[in-house]
Amino acid sequence: MIYKAPSKDIRFALNELAELPAICTLPGYEDCTVELTDAILEEGAKFAENVLAPINKLGDKGAKWSPDFSVTAAEGFKDAWQQYVEAGWVGLRAPAEFGGQGLPALVAIAAEEMWCSANLAFSLAPLLTLGAVEAINHHASEELKAVYLPRMSSGEWTGTMNLTEPQAGSDLAQVRSKAVPVGDGSYKISGQKIFITWGEHDMADNIVHLVLARLPDAPAGVKGISLFIVPKFLVNADGRLGARNDVRCVSLEHKLGIHGSPTAVMSFGDEGGAIGYLVGEANKGLGYMFTMMNHARLGVGVEGMAVSERAYQKAVEYARERVQSRAVGSPDSAGVAIIRHPDVRRMLMTMKAQIEAQRALAFYAAAALDRAARHPVASEAARNQALVNFLIPIVKGWNTEQANEITSLAVQVHGGMGFIEETGVAQYYRDARITAIYEGTTGIQALDLIGRKTAAEDGATARWLLEEVRTTARKLAAAGFDTVAANLEAAAKDAERCVAFILETFGGNPALAAAGSVPFLKLMGIVLGGWMMGRAALVAKAQLADDDADAGFLSAKIVTARFYAEHLLPQVGGLAAAIVHGADSVLELDEELF
Repeated sequence: MIYKAPSKDIRFALNELAELPAICTLPGYEDCTVELTDAILEEGAKFAENVLAPINKLGDKGAKWSPDFSVTAAEGFKDAWQQYVEAGWVGLRAPAEFGGQGLPALVAIAAEEMWCSANLAFSLAPLLTLGAVEAINHHASEELKAVYLPRMSSGEWTGTMNLTEPQAGSDLAQVRSKAVPVGDGSYKISGQKIFITWGEHDMADNIVHLVLARLPDAPAGVKGISLFIVPKFLVNADGRLGARNDVRCVSLEHKLGIHGSPTAVMSFGDEGGAIGYLVGEANKGLGYMFTMMNHARLGVGVEGMAVSERAYQKAVEYARERVQSRAVGSPDSAGVAIIRHPDVRRMLMTMKAQIEAQRALAFYAAAALDRAARHPVASEAARNQALVNFLIPIVKGWNTEQANEITSLAVQVHGGMGFIEETGVAQYYRDARITAIYEGTTGIQALDLIGRKTAAEDGATARWLLEEVRTTARKLAAAGFDTVAANLEAAAKDAERCVAFILETFGGNPALAAAGSVPFLKLMGIVLGGWMMGRAALVAKAQLADDDADAGFLSAKIVTARFYAEHLLPQVGGLAAAIVHGADSVLELDEELF
């Protein structure tokens, strides 16, 4: 199938739900307009549809590692990367002072959705590069910025994050990689890192690795981790590439999915020490690395939603074409397209409704990210930062967990053909699985949500959001959306009950709150997604009154909001019951009895 960018849906979520026109008035974003964004997205759609989507299946064959430690990108990827760079896509949200376009995160996220849908494996290269750009821009010296940021912002060089080690996954306190001062301001880095996305490839002239390592006198634990720039090729004083650094890709992981994205095992210092350069101050590396985590985790949430969109499109296409069995209740024995069968429609609506809710919530979070960074009123910037902090684990965790369900439904719509690789839908199912794992598993996101983002601020942001949900419910009732309003109000009430339970238990017995942390994350995703769908229904109803309204598109928004309210919001009651009353049974069984 040929991917078709959902441009109308993206623009609706951008303009009506994430309030792009208001974001474009923030200081530094005055050159960004709705018209400019439309033009960017129009060209982005063409690139996604015509360049990235056609090579997605080729990418599934994987990148190739060679004994000389080099990696050749999947067929078509290197050429696509050059086109991507020449078109300036890498620099959408890179700093303008270093050659990027400095656009709002909201605009960049909308474009990134299309890259992720069209070719998830390819999209990881710019995602990691932009994350590295952000960390360097916030924390490195002016000298390091001048050397690395212009070429990374253009895509001439790519970037990576090197956190994980064989013994240090989610627990980075176990990092053992070493950094020894050379005496000239540089350091010799040694150690091994695993799970390094796009850690080695032939698409760009240089790869800039951001590496967590310990200095000889570093304190134990996470307080003793420093961050270093370790380039694949050293950079001469004149800016040209010099000698190959002591950095090797010793193997590539054999994975369930995203085969087009080489996941490298990187070895630093096999021949005496890789040359690295300290970013910022010593022993503050973990905090620096987490500077880019909000962007990265939001990006992964978009990935989950985007691969779901691609799987949904494939399922709809198949359901229109596949003729099987008579229509339910029809006397005519002739077979009909399976899209006419009620359960297939239920599956398609379940996919469609969640994707639209997830897109809206992700874009809303991106707008808050922009306001937190640029709002001229300090109190508003702080409120939006708290909002970002609360929403990011939900967007990352809920979007990606549901991607597993949505892509599985796409396989199910195909029936037996979905289990056959040639059909293509199985690739989306396999590719989606990683999104709930990397950049922090769902369990880690959920612990962050109940601890740092709920209990630590006494539920302030959670309660503010839930009051916004209830305000929307009242507007829905006034507009005649009785069932949507009632179900949204009931869901908000259940969510408030769960927030109260977390606040009551987290301080004295945090294990009780933690036992229901993932269900709480899912619950908040469903509730806030329902809020977005309710807002969409209100906008759609108002716009339908216009003479030039796109009646079909807007009516679909209303029907989809109704479906979400009637089929997804009722799940909240069950989740709330498990969270508030089910903690003991999670913890009670003796370990030996598992």
